[in-house]
Amino acid sequence: MTISALSALAQAAREAARLLASASPAAKNQALLGIAERLRSQREPLLLANQKDLEAAQAAGLPPAKLDRLRLNERILGDLVEGLRQIAAMPDPVGEIEGLQIRPNGLQVGRMRIPLGVIGFIYESRPNATVEASALSLKAGNAILLRGGKEAFHSNQALVRLMQEALQEADLPHQAIQLVPTTDRRAILEMCHLSGLLDLIIPRGGKELIELVQREARMPVLAHAEGVNHLFVDESADLEAAVRIALNGKTQRPSTCNSLEKVLVHQAIAPTFLPKLAQAMAEAGVELRGDERTRAIIPAKPAQEQDWRTEYLDLILAVKVVDSLEEALEHIARYGSRHTEVICTEHHAHALRFLREVDASLVLVNASPRFNDGFQLGLGAEIGISTSKLHAYGPMGVRELTTTKFVALGQGQVREG
Repeated sequence: MTISALSALAQAAREAARLLASASPAAKNQALLGIAERLRSQREPLLLANQKDLEAAQAAGLPPAKLDRLRLNERILGDLVEGLRQIAAMPDPVGEIEGLQIRPNGLQVGRMRIPLGVIGFIYESRPNATVEASALSLKAGNAILLRGGKEAFHSNQALVRLMQEALQEADLPHQAIQLVPTTDRRAILEMCHLSGLLDLIIPRGGKELIELVQREARMPVLAHAEGVNHLFVDESADLEAAVRIALNGKTQRPSTCNSLEKVLVHQAIAPTFLPKLAQAMAEAGVELRGDERTRAIIPAKPAQEQDWRTEYLDLILAVKVVDSLEEALEHIARYGSRHTEVICTEHHAHALRFLREVDASLVLVNASPRFNDGFQLGLGAEIGISTSKLHAYGPMGVRELTTTKFVALGQGQVREG
């Protein structure tokens, strides 16, 4: 695909964004509910398109973790439908005026919430992300240009067709949701160079993709980085709850960025807790890698330095015994990726300290890291989990896809002096 052809798509998206910015909440919600209905009524052709992608991916030797992210099924489609309904039911942020104050001269000054404009979304596998990103962008009044991975090309084409149908039915420009019609990786670089047409790029995928986009982009980037996520089991923890949290975090869906990768265990409870953890993980087929103190208590492969930095996305878990909360905090600060961190404790002061001091997009007390998800946190869906702090931190929903501009309401005031 030539840069001129991609520029034409982006220009069409920009025109659509201008129209969408002034669209009524009712029209946007109609389109969202129309997408939900089509996902329900057209699930059979969608699943057939997805099966074509799965068969090609299996033939190409795609690893199980990526196959899992590629798969659509009845449950995933059902979650997408429910997420779309939740997004439609949310208040529309566009046009809200926040922080209105009256200046001494009578001028009323506030901030109006507005769309970002045109979002470029570059992502791998995950056809469900096609719907989630598009729905959130639509609700926030943005147009979106999608560049999905080659593995999900047939699924993405089918999904974008039905979303464009819903836009047209709601009398909204169908160019507000567009798919880059090529699997050529050069399109990624070309999107990164479309300054003036794309207002923001959000990469969602492996470390290599994210670093490429951050290096090449000529516009702001919101990065969705890897999840090197920890559970710290404090000396006061409910050990049965800690095992449940660890098991859910590691095994419910190990291929996701909010799965558990490391467990840090306070030395005071390690002899009691680690055998319980090892038994549960062995029954679930999880390979354990441990430091020397862990391996003195339970069977595990020796953990290497790289293990503490690695996002496995697989049934592998690294375990380390620590002497204190302070050591756990230091380990997380050194090796964590600012994605999701958990403490299991019954000590109120330890819980509060962990919440205050751990730098991550979601910090949890006595709950699974799998909750770091826009749908689970009440956003309806997410376009990604930002692990940078400007302009969002954590799951990005509708509100995170808007910004504000200053507005001033006067009665003929003029500036003097």
